[in-house]
Amino acid sequence: MSSDTALRAEALGKRFGLRGGWALRDCSFRLPAGRVCAVVGPNGAGKSTLLALAAGLAAPTEGSVTVLGTTPAAARPRVGFIAQDKPLYPQLTIAETLRMGADLNPGHWDTDGAEQVVAGGDLDPEARVRTLSGGQRTRVALALAVGKRPELLLLDEPMADLDPLARHELMGTLMAQAARGTTIVMSSHVVAELEDSCDHLLLVGGGRIRLSGEIDDLLAAHRRVSGAAATTPLDPHTVIESRVTGRQLTALIRPAGPLPGDWRTATPSLEELVLAHLRNPGAPALTPADTADTADEEEHAA
Repeated sequence: MSSDTALRAEALGKRFGLRGGWALRDCSFRLPAGRVCAVVGPNGAGKSTLLALAAGLAAPTEGSVTVLGTTPAAARPRVGFIAQDKPLYPQLTIAETLRMGADLNPGHWDTDGAEQVVAGGDLDPEARVRTLSGGQRTRVALALAVGKRPELLLLDEPMADLDPLARHELMGTLMAQAARGTTIVMSSHVVAELEDSCDHLLLVGGGRIRLSGEIDDLLAAHRRVSGAAATTPLDPHTVIESRVTGRQLTALIRPAGPLPGDWRTATPSLEELVLAHLRNPGAPALTPADTADTADEEEHAA
């Protein structure tokens, strides 16, 4: 395992119970270190299960996941994790919670960093956790994670209970961590809130990885095209989604070569790309190797 890999899955699968369904199945991907990665998908897609496996809170049923070049258990001191329900001790004050974090992480606790996250929310350090709102609990949980000085920060729906201003402030805190070299992985089913901040994407649908790679590469591997329905054949290109309105055909495709000059083409937005793949679960998955192949084909055609 090279030191430039933060997270890697090989044929990873998780099944709950002997007769339960598969939450994840045959998931393979590599996340380079230093990225800000969005894990996107609908509710129940397997996002939380994937993060729990990476955090070492669950064991795979099949396949493997490696974290920072080792097992999730061995990497735990170098990983920060915030679960979707932000579990904290309700009877403790905020100050006591941070002191607990320092006691549990001797030698590498960032007191100033943790206190700055709390101060950014104008919270009273003597307030007890049970009196806090959902958004305030999120800030305290993030302070614990940041105070640990993690190399990898795993966040499960971190902004689900925040108002727009708090979301903006939280993203600023996370980007400051990324600037220090922390790899950040955060799940969400709201693509718009991640589009301007993330540079890597894992799209999870039906328990499988549908898209994986650098966002710019994934977008470059697709085209949004439109033209006259009667004269615009889609073969031999890979069609992710298409619709006909009157005499007009609009489609999201993965080009297999040069595009006819009578097609109007554009690069899709991240939200258009994600929604098209989720609406069409039969569309082929896209891996980093696939995006490289597409780039090579387009360069050769040019």
